[in-house]
Amino acid sequence: MQRLLLVGLNHATAPLEIRERVAFSAPQRAAALDAFRARWPQAEAVLLSTCNRVEAYFARPTHGYPRWEEVADFLAAFHGLSPQVLRPHLYHKADRDAVLHLFTVACSLDSMVLGETQILGQVREAYDVACQHRSAGAVLHPLFQRAVAVGRQVLTHTALGEGRVSIASVAVDYARRVFDQFADKTVLCIGAGKMASLVLRNFSSLHPGRLIVCNRDPDRAAALAGRFGAEARPLEALDEQLVAADVVISSTGATEPILTRRRFEPLVRQRRYRPILLIDIALPRDIESAVGELENVYLYNIDDLQQVVSRTQSQRGEIAAEAIALVHSQVREFEAWHRARELGPLIERLSQRYHDIAQEELQRTLRKLGNIGDAEKAHLEDLARRLVNKLLHDPIQSLRKSDAHYAASVQLLHSLERLLDLHGDQSPPAPPDPPEDLSAA
Repeated sequence: MQRLLLVGLNHATAPLEIRERVAFSAPQRAAALDAFRARWPQAEAVLLSTCNRVEAYFARPTHGYPRWEEVADFLAAFHGLSPQVLRPHLYHKADRDAVLHLFTVACSLDSMVLGETQILGQVREAYDVACQHRSAGAVLHPLFQRAVAVGRQVLTHTALGEGRVSIASVAVDYARRVFDQFADKTVLCIGAGKMASLVLRNFSSLHPGRLIVCNRDPDRAAALAGRFGAEARPLEALDEQLVAADVVISSTGATEPILTRRRFEPLVRQRRYRPILLIDIALPRDIESAVGELENVYLYNIDDLQQVVSRTQSQRGEIAAEAIALVHSQVREFEAWHRARELGPLIERLSQRYHDIAQEELQRTLRKLGNIGDAEKAHLEDLARRLVNKLLHDPIQSLRKSDAHYAASVQLLHSLERLLDLHGDQSPPAPPDPPEDLSAA
């Protein structure tokens, strides 16, 4: 049997300074999955990495590895962090709690912005990458497929999905709080990814004087600009655009800041110290925090936006009740399906083992009885079969009613397998590891 576990951190448990150090770029995630599988070949893994969370979902045999502590240390080592620095910010969940958490995440109920739709695509992408690297298996395949389906159902059929909010839309709303109108403003978007597309979609409806896209790839910048009536500029022209801009929203995939204090300070003088609003929604951050110390430079990052969001989340929280009820219903359905899938082989082995024993004893008895008629022999065979079925009826019903997602129940089922030697010719399982500490889950 398999255990499902989760180790992660998010905007509620870790500051931006920690999140950006453990975020996975696309190449890093691929390398991490390969390293995970090389170290624990019998385990499955999916890595979810967004601007507000990094989570490792993994499945392993009940008495197998890794344990959550080992995954925590794996994440720390991969990113060059001390475990002592990372562990205080981590949460870990197992089995039902891990399923509930993933479904909640996919529905945006655990997002900084309730109802944001980008997280569903990010969950799907994390699963797709795991499939490409063959790190998802019999447990994580159905789990993530169901999570994506649940997320789509919630965001499509409940009030939570209305409005299509996102981090990008919150950033634009914040700019609207600073400026009354944008007809005489120059808005610069750095980056040409999904987040940049959302930024441009929201800003284009405000009809700014100029809307500019600046990106390393000129073709991508031109394609994105064309969709929203914006101007495209190469990244080499960034300084010139920064001098002209009133609002800058940055969302690139750079691993190091593209805008440092040393670079921006002379630009402030060229601007004659005109006020500029910088909103950095990238992770890792695109803009060095020291830039915000310069005169008339107002710099905000994702965590700053969270404070703005929290003032309006209570209203969306009121309409989340329907989504929460649907999620819990889907967790119960998945739980029942998974329990049946896990218990089926065990019950089959249990039944087969005792019917085999009954047949052995029946044949021994028949040899002692000598020549008896076919009718009497059939009665004895039927008696043996009915005795086994009656003796196993109550234990099997108890197993079917038990909650296989609780750690204690899973331990009990494996104890039963060992006690009754239901592994057949397989090697006996390794000694059990210490029970998972779920108090923090």
